[in-house]
Amino acid sequence: MVARIPTIAFQGLEAVPVDVQVQVAAGLPAFTIVGLADKAVTESRERVRAALSALGMSLPPKRIIVNLAPADLPKEGSHYDLPIALGLLLAMEVLPEDALAGFVAMGELGLDAGLTASGGALLAALHAGDRGLGLVCPVSVGTEAAVADGVEILAAPGLLHLINHLRGTQVLAPPEPAIEAAAGPLPDLAEVKGQDSAKRVLEIAAAGSHHLLLL
Repeated sequence: MVARIPTIAFQGLEAVPVDVQVQVAAGLPAFTIVGLADKAVTESRERVRAALSALGMSLPPKRIIVNLAPADLPKEGSHYDLPIALGLLLAMEVLPEDALAGFVAMGELGLDAGLTASGGALLAALHAGDRGLGLVCPVSVGTEAAVADGVEILAAPGLLHLINHLRGTQVLAPPEPAIEAAAGPLPDLAEVKGQDSAKRVLEIAAAGSHHLLLL
């Protein structure tokens, strides 16, 4: 069986879909990640191995292949840890086959199986929403991801909490969108005496969202 978990690759401010495919097959024990992965992605092997060990699980003594498709798209970052771990749990039949149907996953794993923040949560949530999917992410970025309207967010502090939720023994509360506190009174250009030309340039730059350098 090949387990599949949708995730994303970041190209600037664009999220590109990536399919994490995990196969556990007969053969000499090995754990290989293919698909144009950078150093941070290939190091996922050790973080995933340690995280599972922290939960009292070990990798099967078989040939494990993780393919990040499309194979010609560069993969960077540590947010592939969670989808790789979830794909392994599906392939090992720790999770039901349809447990993650309808979700995109992203997040970095700690050696203690905790989930730590990784950048791009809001972009990932918007991408998932465009595809009609939900998002699985660390709880530390759940409030950021929840800003995306109409997207189901599963935000967990650790891999064990997520496993228990997906197996129906625990319920993760949906995160609330982060709302920035209202700012107090701000300085006003009207308080600046003179400097009419400089103030005019500042107003034009602000109105058009232009860059500005004052000397």
